[in-house]
Amino acid sequence: MQAQLEILENLQRRLIISVPREEIAKQVDARLKRVAKTAKIDGFRPGKAPMNVVAQSYGFRVQEEVLGETVERAFGEAVAEQKLNVAGYPRFEPQESTDADAGFQFAATFEIYPEVKIGDLSEVEVEKPLLEVSDAEVEKTINVLRSQRTRYDRVEREAADEDRVIIDFKGTIDGVAFPGGTSENYAFLLGKGQMLPEFEAGIRGMKEGETRTVTVNFPAEYHGKDVAGKTAQFEITVKNVAAAILPEVDTAFATSLGIENGDVAKMREEVKTNLAREVRNRLKARVKENVLNALVQAAPLELPKSLVSLEIGRLLENAQSDMKARGMDPKEMPFPPEMFEAQAKRRVHLGLVLAELVEANDLKAKPEQVKAVVEDLAQNYENPAEVVAWYYADKKRLDGAESMALEDGVVEFVLNKVKVVEKAAAFDELMGQQA
Repeated sequence: MQAQLEILENLQRRLIISVPREEIAKQVDARLKRVAKTAKIDGFRPGKAPMNVVAQSYGFRVQEEVLGETVERAFGEAVAEQKLNVAGYPRFEPQESTDADAGFQFAATFEIYPEVKIGDLSEVEVEKPLLEVSDAEVEKTINVLRSQRTRYDRVEREAADEDRVIIDFKGTIDGVAFPGGTSENYAFLLGKGQMLPEFEAGIRGMKEGETRTVTVNFPAEYHGKDVAGKTAQFEITVKNVAAAILPEVDTAFATSLGIENGDVAKMREEVKTNLAREVRNRLKARVKENVLNALVQAAPLELPKSLVSLEIGRLLENAQSDMKARGMDPKEMPFPPEMFEAQAKRRVHLGLVLAELVEANDLKAKPEQVKAVVEDLAQNYENPAEVVAWYYADKKRLDGAESMALEDGVVEFVLNKVKVVEKAAAFDELMGQQA
């Protein structure tokens, strides 16, 4: 076997490989002899057909198999000889040659992994958000829990913000009804931005049974292209106005949260414990994200297009599977691959950088780190001790926890190298709530 390496643009490489035809012929002949021992050919007993007849029946298939295996083996040997780190899958193409003694030639075009060089982390700043859970955050969380259990009672007064209104409406543009502009018994919360501002403004002050015509100007960037930038008239009838009634923080409320005997004090303690754990996890996730961003910036890379393409395929497949799980048909809403490109590039970039960081520094998940991850995961269940025991009953179950612990170790390693800038975090922003 002979192999010649060509360096193409960026990370692309091409190997021109030549294999002696005599070698291929010997392999084809040897395999045909094996096939002949059991071949079933009309007119002959199994294994008794002449070799020329066997070759006529099976020769093409055998030759294709041998050539395929030869290409794979020769490519592997050439890659090892050239000490190439192949990324993705190669593209094989046969090569024509005017030299009768050139042997069987083919070209393998592929990409190699880039050399990962992580810059000086000592000059990199990484923000570390801080937040201690106080009674104020506990009260905010309890209020969120109360709002999730809001009931709505019918009132006879004028509709105001925070009320739930049920309406019938019919919209027209230049006197003509338009798709999506008519509905009956439509319910929404007033003042929450669920409808266009002019639409909501027209309903404020209306009472049950009242009808009013409201003019609404659709924004030019409105998602409905047929009405974007146009002016519509809506005839609106209010059928029900209901005021929001939040539950009191009492025994019944505590019981609804699963607190035995409805002990309000115990409820507050559990809310604070759970909130502190959630805050801790979110802060940890923020720090991890900041560390990963710092690593990406510290190690600019030329990314193998083949790896990015494979990652796009995985992300696309996951999105389609998610749609199916939600009862939707992916064919009715196809995802363009380019919408996953940025995410795929980031994941490939991070994968390469993290792999280099772990290997270069011999980073491993410590047993105490794995145990901490498992115990933290177990806190989400009714009986944490049983969950911990379940994880440790089978080594394979620990794989996910070990991966998480390794990630924690990488974050800790990087934090010890960079300049950590501590900054107070806003509770509402961290928890994704409106103040």
